[in-house]
This record gives sequence, C-alpha cells and structure tokens, in this order.
Amino acid sequence: MDVKKVTEKTMRDGGVLAMLYFDVHAASKEATQQLGTGFVNHLIKTNGVVYALGEIDEPVGGEEGKNYSTSISVKILTKDFLTLGSICLTHSPFTVEILKPDEIKLPLNQAHELLSTMSATAAEYKKLIITKISKPEELAEFQEQLRIRAELGKKILEKKVKKND
Repeated sequence: MDVKKVTEKTMRDGGVLAMLYFDVHAASKEATQQLGTGFVNHLIKTNGVVYALGEIDEPVGGEEGKNYSTSISVKILTKDFLTLGSICLTHSPFTVEILKPDEIKLPLNQAHELLSTMSATAAEYKKLIITKISKPEELAEFQEQLRIRAELGKKILEKKVKKND
C-alpha cells in the first residue's frame, strides 16, 4: 500500500487525517502495553478507518500498589469527519489534532448523523449515571421520561414518513 497515494485519494474524497492521544492504565507494565496494542488494533478495524498507526509510550508508575499508566498517540486516516467524530465519542481521547484538511466541510446528512450519535451517546451516559445513583422514585420518573421521549420520537418519524410520501 502506498500510504501517500491512499492518503491523498482519501483526502480528496472527504477524509480526515488526525492524531489522537489516549491514556491507558493497568495493574502491570505488560498489561498496559497489551491493552494499548489491543486498542490500536481495534481502531484499525473500525468501520470507516482507512489506516491507523499507534505509538505506545513506555508505561510509568506501579509504585506502592498503584497502576501503571501510558499514553498512546495514534495517527489515523478516516474516510470522513463523521467516522472521526464517532471514534472520539466512543473512545474519549484526551486530545485530538486534525492534521489535514485545513477546513472541514460536512455534508448535512453527516452533520445530522453525527449530532444524532452525540445525542444517543449522551443519553446512554445519562441513563447509566441516573440508574446508578437515583432513588427508586427518581428512577421511575426517569423511566417515564424515557417512555414519553420514545413516543415523541415515534411521532416525529411518522411525520417524516408521511412528508416523504
């Protein structure tokens, strides 16, 4: 594979080249390195990733029963901004640097999909937090809100179907 040609073609088709930085923690130095390697391999196989190259720093720590920690830098080429955004939502890098292009142009359908993904992810986090810390009556109220939200979503979808017919 000619990386330069693949990168240029992907960039012409709306791709994004970025550096993502992650941290990994584990009980041993070896486990930290293994987790890092497995994580980079997972990114490589992610739908929409053209290529990814990760570099894992030497793990540090481990004194007095503390975990080892390391940082991972990943140079990643994605087919579009939506893919990069989804990876960031799913894996929470501690920083992101877009290398190319200089400007992101996002088709409206990708903007809608990214916003929907962000909303769904936030809703999942909210649900997890609320179910872990809520009293039973608060949890019942939250579940009722989810039921109402689902019904509203169903009505909106039905309107869209009728509008497109």
